[in-house]
Amino acid sequence: MNTLKSRVFSSFDPREDHVRAPGIARAAAAVLAVEAVALLVFAAIEMAGLGAGDAASLPTAIALIVLTLIGAAALGAFAFGTRAGRSWARSGGVVFQVLAIALALGALTLPPIPWVFVLGLGVPAVAGFALLIASARREGTRREAE
Repeated sequence: MNTLKSRVFSSFDPREDHVRAPGIARAAAAVLAVEAVALLVFAAIEMAGLGAGDAASLPTAIALIVLTLIGAAALGAFAFGTRAGRSWARSGGVVFQVLAIALALGALTLPPIPWVFVLGLGVPAVAGFALLIASARREGTRREAE
């Protein structure tokens, strides 16, 4: 029982994960953190537009801001969890990256193509996706070795 208890609670020790986090996990966490900051900036821009009276529908604008802030909080949590080597965080991060890639690809259908948006969203999403998958593979290899 003590062995099980120590194994369960040791997995939540942030100091242990902090020391052992591989560079790939740190890079993936950095991409997720930058994306979270970008969403915060976008929410701030939307709030400024709301304050300036640019919103066509106040409830819709408020809902967009709230959802953007929730997304930023989720990305921040995924960044923190990825840095700590948590699989739930990598999984959530992968979902966000796939959605971002789909959004960037969807934007390619708009005439004229918004290249700044497509590249600004797509490149970090592809990089984040690759880093998260590599981090998960490395973590799996490390666990098999133990």
